[in-house]
Amino acid sequence: MIRIKSRSQIKLIEKSGRIIAELFEEVQGRIKPGTTTLQIDRWIGEFIKKRGAISAFRGYRGYPADSCISVNEEVVHGIPSNRKLKEGDIVSIDVGVKLNGYYADAARTFPVGKISLEKARLIRVTREALYEGIRQARAGNRIGDISFAIQSYVERHNYSVVKDLFGHGVGEALHEDPVIPNFGWPKTGERLRDGMVLAIEPMVNQGRDKVKVLPDGWTVVTEDGKPSAHFEHSIAIIDGEPKILTEIIDGE
Repeated sequence: MIRIKSRSQIKLIEKSGRIIAELFEEVQGRIKPGTTTLQIDRWIGEFIKKRGAISAFRGYRGYPADSCISVNEEVVHGIPSNRKLKEGDIVSIDVGVKLNGYYADAARTFPVGKISLEKARLIRVTREALYEGIRQARAGNRIGDISFAIQSYVERHNYSVVKDLFGHGVGEALHEDPVIPNFGWPKTGERLRDGMVLAIEPMVNQGRDKVKVLPDGWTVVTEDGKPSAHFEHSIAIIDGEPKILTEIIDGE
């Protein structure tokens, strides 16, 4: 069942989203060669705690960390460890925050030092695909309009979307209905309406779309070993239009 949010609930979700937006702006300076993913995760946990919030991920279905940190061929759900980042890596960081009982969820892929043109293009196309999807999150459209916009943009650039993992509703819980695939057909699926809060999150592979889960039970990697990128925003539909809740707008 889709949970329609009131304006006051959306404001509370936006407060959680603001913490993530600020976190991403600050964490960029910590992503450098020689830093471990565990060090980044510990900083993220402290950042969330200092804002009076809690990590939505730690303990979720047994997950052991405050963030998911996925490097290169790792698509999502990478468990932070003593792995050191290297020049030329790309690293996707996924963070969920709960504040005053309301959740927001977002992800971003960062370069580590100087990266190849191929990896930079993958990051750019994935980020742009997210915004293509968000533009379709208008009242009267359907979930499939979001999905089709993402898939068609990605495939136009000769990449592939992961078909085994999805976006979702968010707000009163970390994962709510509806499911939001990154592939599909326009004018299909649930009709969008005011008060819906959605976490839209394209996961884009440089190679084939096939993925597998490592023996740790969490980390999803590309089957062909090629890199993957991940971007996500929590958005609300207000007065018929999408509003991003996990982004700092210039001038704010």
